[in-house]
Amino acid sequence: MYKIAVFVSGRGSNLKAIINSIAQTEIKIEIVCVVSDKIECPAFEIAENYRIPTYSVSQNEGKDSVVYSELVSILKKMGTDLIVLAGFLKKIPDILIENFEKKIINIHPALLPSFGGKGMYGLNVHKAVFEKSAQVSGATVHFVDKIYDNGKIIAQECVDISDANSPEEIAEKVLKVEHSLLPKVIIKFSDNKVIEKNNRIYLL
Repeated sequence: MYKIAVFVSGRGSNLKAIINSIAQTEIKIEIVCVVSDKIECPAFEIAENYRIPTYSVSQNEGKDSVVYSELVSILKKMGTDLIVLAGFLKKIPDILIENFEKKIINIHPALLPSFGGKGMYGLNVHKAVFEKSAQVSGATVHFVDKIYDNGKIIAQECVDISDANSPEEIAEKVLKVEHSLLPKVIIKFSDNKVIEKNNRIYLL
């Protein structure tokens, strides 16, 4: 069984896409937990419907949350093979990266290395893309390291936005790509079909 933890901050549409995709594959993948930076996260309702454990995480100790050092222990105890950031808006602290090196991936709503970095998340990204009059956008799955949106790119998918009239229209188009791309990459990881060669990442 390949075990993943999904990190979220919002309503969890990518989480739902992952769950649906897992249900349709013959490869055995288990979501061991869903983690959020918020105490009350809309995505937790999806997790609870599927009886997936949920955790709120914080840099500081709190009654209703765990700190990252505790989370590392929890994830290791669960046998987590891969951490998937599916709309998680906080920077991942070094302690998590050091304990799960090359085992944390993120979905970014643009074609990196363009439109990435601190503050480039959610509608902020799509506004920047729109204001540059970019004709294509898309989604990028990449490894997470200690710098925002800096890790090696694993997979990308483009979408034509030449007819988009607003950042919101771009967001809608890109989200459909995210829902397709992220589950595909997770399945590739679970099947040992993600390799690094010649300083590049390949999907077999």
